[in-house]
This record gives sequence, structure tokens and C-alpha cells, in this order.
Amino acid sequence: MARDHQDTLRRTHKHSQAGYLFPRMAHMKSFAAIPMSKCMRDMCKEEDYAFLNNQKSREIDKTPKESKFCESEWQQKQEERLRRRLDREQQEQEKQCKLEKQRREKEEQWKSHLAGLASERESLRGRLHRLREFREFQKRVLMQDLDLEPGTASENLTQLLTRL
Repeated sequence: MARDHQDTLRRTHKHSQAGYLFPRMAHMKSFAAIPMSKCMRDMCKEEDYAFLNNQKSREIDKTPKESKFCESEWQQKQEERLRRRLDREQQEQEKQCKLEKQRREKEEQWKSHLAGLASERESLRGRLHRLREFREFQKRVLMQDLDLEPGTASENLTQLLTRL
């Protein structure tokens, strides 16, 4: 059944390009434009003709004033959709800018945190270096006071420095 419908649509398309339509073909083309499931199409073939005839009679019965009203209503709806879309896009851009700003702020905070850690580490290294120099100085002074040779560091000297 679906294959017959497809063939009909193909023939309709081919004939419509040639500039003529059979009455049944015109119906199939109009009918194909109506959103409906395939099984629903099979069930309501007879109602289709009545529905399409009513649609055509409504189109014919419309006065120019009504068609202008429908057209202006359609334009208003289109403008409203466009306005809403532009609003959504603007809100999305604002949201992206806000997220980018927050990301930059967090990145700056992280960089300042790392800089603080690095300066703290450098100050600790400086203190460690000064402490080692002071220990070496103490060791030399004690060795001179005890009249010891620089290469003969004794166990007593190490214990004495540890107590200090």
C-alpha cells in the first residue's frame, strides 16, 4: 500500500512539473501535505475528500479583508518568534560572557595563589640557606675554640651543635 502511495506521489510530481495534474493526483498532493500517520491515511480516505473540499471552499469564501487579517496575524507571529529568538540569543551571549568572566576571575585567583606559594617557597629556601650558613659558621667557630682541625669533625662536636 505504501508503495502505491509513493508511486502516486512520484507520478504527481512528474506530472506537476509538466504543467498538468489529474484530479486524483491533485488530491494526493494536497493530502500528502497534511501531517498524518500512514495507518491514519489508509483509514480516512473517504473523509479526505470531504476535508479537502471544505478547505478549498473556505479558501474561496475568504474575503480579501480576512486574508489580510490572516496575513497580518501571520506576520505578527513571525515577528514575535523572531523577537523571542533574538532574546534567547542575547541571553545566551550574556550567559557566555558571564561564564567567561567567572572563568577569567578563577584563573586570576589561581595564578595569584600559585604566585603566593612560589614566593613562600622562595622565602623558605632563603631561610634554609641562611640557617645552613649559620650552622657552618657555628661549626667553624667551635672548631677554632676547641683547636680542632677542619677535617677531623668529632662526634662530640656534632652533639654539641645539635643541642644548640
